[in-house]
Amino acid sequence: MTATTTEPPSLHTQLVLITGMSGSGKSVALTALEDAGFYCVDNLPPELLEAFIDLERSHEARKVAIAMDVRSAKSLPMLPKRLAQLQASDEQLQLTTLFLDSTTDTLVRRFSETRRLHPLSWHGDSAQRALIDAIEHERELLAELRESAMVLDTSLIRPSQLRSQVKELLGATQGSLTLVFESFAFKRGIPMDADFVFDARMLPNPHYEPELKPLTGQDAPVAAFLAAMPDVQRMQQQIAEFLAQWLPAMLRDHRSYVTVAIGCTGGQHRSVFLAEQLAKQFQQQWTTRLRHREADHWPANSGA
Repeated sequence: MTATTTEPPSLHTQLVLITGMSGSGKSVALTALEDAGFYCVDNLPPELLEAFIDLERSHEARKVAIAMDVRSAKSLPMLPKRLAQLQASDEQLQLTTLFLDSTTDTLVRRFSETRRLHPLSWHGDSAQRALIDAIEHERELLAELRESAMVLDTSLIRPSQLRSQVKELLGATQGSLTLVFESFAFKRGIPMDADFVFDARMLPNPHYEPELKPLTGQDAPVAAFLAAMPDVQRMQQQIAEFLAQWLPAMLRDHRSYVTVAIGCTGGQHRSVFLAEQLAKQFQQQWTTRLRHREADHWPANSGA
């Protein structure tokens, strides 16, 4: 009889760290991951990170999500270094850091609507910071952590959109680099999570064609209209050439994601068309994702 050996079970663990500004939607993101099968923990102190990972591995947990934020302000400065050491020493750990951000105006409005105090409202034993001062102080404390994370701007998206985007983005992080193409409207502000921003407002606008106005850049008549315009073709080619030139360098610099934002006036026709076309163009070489920020504002009779 030949003895057989059993390979020890793999301890590969997918760890998602959710952090970011208070009021930016971390609880929504954590719930989305819980629905996707992650074991989730909120407000874990950074000092307990390694011990928690070991504990979950002993329970054979493979997908874990942790929320950390400024509530652990005293130990938060050590977190970037601790994460870097963890990644360097643990080959079986797939770590993704997701940083949720929002504009200061949005955060002020959200805190005012809920009537909750900001976690950094109290300064010392009795002094209370103004809300805007607390938010700006939080930005300073989290600046280093934001630089090394995947950033998602939640200023202008609904909770249901945030849940979908979190699942899509984290489902795409298995590859070496994820390329996100995002269309947006300049009249509603530039996305805070954009690495590159391209302006399509000087291109021919389907908005002024009565039969095209209620449609979007996803619809065939609008796509045909724009594809026939030399300036549109030229812009698409130049954006593609720029990305083809610099994406390999960003990959060598250990970037795991790049967000390319393309804007037009209303975020409905030109920016949507270009984002769609570029995503198709790059999907053979890179993991690509599409995001149309203004989709909720498109006309109800749109064919998209």
